[in-house]
Amino acid sequence: MDRPGFPERTMLIRIAVARLCLRLGWAPLHEVRLANGRRADILALQPGGGFACIEVKSGLRDYSADTKWLEYQPFCDQLFFAVDTDFPRDILPAEIGLIVCAGRDADLVRQPVRVGLPPARRKALMERFGWLAARRLAALEDPMGVADLTMGLNDD
Repeated sequence: MDRPGFPERTMLIRIAVARLCLRLGWAPLHEVRLANGRRADILALQPGGGFACIEVKSGLRDYSADTKWLEYQPFCDQLFFAVDTDFPRDILPAEIGLIVCAGRDADLVRQPVRVGLPPARRKALMERFGWLAARRLAALEDPMGVADLTMGLNDD
């Protein structure tokens, strides 16, 4: 059997991570634009109001070509990489958490160094998270209504 390509690997990792988040009691939200303009692959709201930012890496080339994950730390309490079982894990920074995915399953392998968000940033992020999640749910229920509402507005 052929190994999945880049887009398929990325999607499998995202699905596995979302399932892990739900098992952990976290609420995952995909593709969240942060206040610095960067877009987190997954931002998960944790029990107690913490935020985990999860950066999906589908291969060594993806990791080597992209260092923007360094700019996610100011917008989360915990930062994780999510990779599949073929990824060379020894190259990943030890202070960043690690989630390893196999098919549609994932395990939290390493906890990251925990960094507390400043209260004002946490509040802004919580409002952004809630607004974005509610908007996406509304779009599932009434796509045309949301499209009309947001014409001319910036989604993220």
